[in-house]
Amino acid sequence: MLFLLNFTFIFSQIRNSEEKTEFVTNSTPRYECLLFDLDDTLYPLSSGLSEACANNIMEFMVPKLGIEEDKVVELNQLLYRKYGTSMAGLKAIGYEFDNDEYHSYVHGRLPYENLKPDPVLRNLLLSLPFRKLVFSNGDDVHVVKALKRLGIEDCFERIISFETLNPKTNEAEVSCVTGHLSENLVICKPTEIAFEKAFDIAQLNPHKSLFFDDSIRNIQTGKVMGLHTVLVGKSRKVDGSDYALESIHNMKEAFPELWLESNSNNNNEKSKRISYAAQFSIATSVEA
Repeated sequence: MLFLLNFTFIFSQIRNSEEKTEFVTNSTPRYECLLFDLDDTLYPLSSGLSEACANNIMEFMVPKLGIEEDKVVELNQLLYRKYGTSMAGLKAIGYEFDNDEYHSYVHGRLPYENLKPDPVLRNLLLSLPFRKLVFSNGDDVHVVKALKRLGIEDCFERIISFETLNPKTNEAEVSCVTGHLSENLVICKPTEIAFEKAFDIAQLNPHKSLFFDDSIRNIQTGKVMGLHTVLVGKSRKVDGSDYALESIHNMKEAFPELWLESNSNNNNEKSKRISYAAQFSIATSVEA
C-alpha cells in the first residue's frame, strides 16, 4: 500500500513538472529586441547637449553656407520640422557641404563633459539578455563618444547611425529628379525608409521590438512601422506611443515583464531538471 501511495505521489509530481515544462517552453517572449535612440533618450535633455547642438547648427549656417544671420533660427526650425534633421533639410533644399565637416562642426564642440557615467542605466541594460541596438541620426563619432561618456558603449549589439543609413557613394551615383537633388539625399528618422533600412540591416522583427525615443515624430513613424513604442522624457503618452517614461531609468518599473522574460530560459532549464529528477525517482521506486 505504501509503495502504491509513493508511486501515485511521484507520478503526480512528474505530471506537474511536465505541465510546467510545457508551459515555460511554449511561452513565447513578447520582445526579442530593444531599440534605443541616443540623444535625450539614453541621457537626459537637461545635459544641455541638444541646446548646444542647435546653436552649433545655426552657427554653421551663417559662415559656411552664407545664410543671413537673422533668418537662421526660423529656417532651422522649419527644416527640422519638415525633414527630421536640419542637415537633411539643408541638403534637400539644395545646399551642398561635406557631411564630415558638418558633423565635426556641429558635434565636435558639444559639451560632452556634461555626460557622466551612468551605472544605474548600465546595470539595467546588462541585466537584459535581449538584443539591444542604438538607432540614432547622429554620426558614428558622436554616438560612440556619448556612449563612452555614459559608460555603456559595450551594452549594445550594434549602432545604426548616420553613416549606417547613408554610406558614402560616388557623387555620380547621387540620384537626381528632374535636375533637382532628391529629397531622400539624406536618410534619417522620422522617415519610413530610415526605419525600413534599420530593420533590414539589423535583421529585426519590428513586431517583436520595443523602441525608445524622445521624439514624438520618430515614435509615431515607429508605430506605423510596427514597433512597440516608448516615448522617453514625457510623463504622458501621445498618439503613436504605447508607453511614456519620464526617464530611461524607469524601465524596470514600467516593464517588469522584460526581467521576467529574461528568466524564462533559466526557469525552463530548472523545470527540465525537476522532470528528470522525478523520472529518476520513479525508476528507483519501481526497482525497489
